[in-house]
Amino acid sequence: MMIPFAALMVPLYRMFGSISQVAPMFGIDTLAAVVLPTITTAFLIFFFRQSTKMFSRELIEAGRIDGLSEMGIFFRIFLPTMKTTYAAAAIITFMSSWNNYLWPLVVLQTPEKRTILLLISNLGAGYSPDYGVIMAAIVIATLPTAIVFFLMQKHFVAGMTGSVK
Repeated sequence: MMIPFAALMVPLYRMFGSISQVAPMFGIDTLAAVVLPTITTAFLIFFFRQSTKMFSRELIEAGRIDGLSEMGIFFRIFLPTMKTTYAAAAIITFMSSWNNYLWPLVVLQTPEKRTILLLISNLGAGYSPDYGVIMAAIVIATLPTAIVFFLMQKHFVAGMTGSVK
């Protein structure tokens, strides 16, 4: 978490470059190359660790007494109870991936695969930028994050405060 992303860009680019020779669907100029670095962050690892540490041991013991296997405890008790944590993590990951500018600029090389933020920056790069079009594009780019947040707001707040039923 203390290492800036600019220091991680070159190793990540080399890693995705070498992966593209073996598995082209995960290589450079793919959606996976844009999304995977935002899913695997140290913040999410610590977030899930803290939420898991706060999980009630009594619920696990009650599941074992009821005769559930470990997989049954995981799928029938742990996952439904931790859905607020998963919702908060999904919102954080989606927003950081959607609003990321630098990494898609580096990894996406064809103009057809550019993200909306890269397209908006290209709108302002001309000699006389049309500010009306740029503002309309910014509003359109903001709508998905606002919709996702408002749909999952209750779960997000509960997941960030660490409430576990």
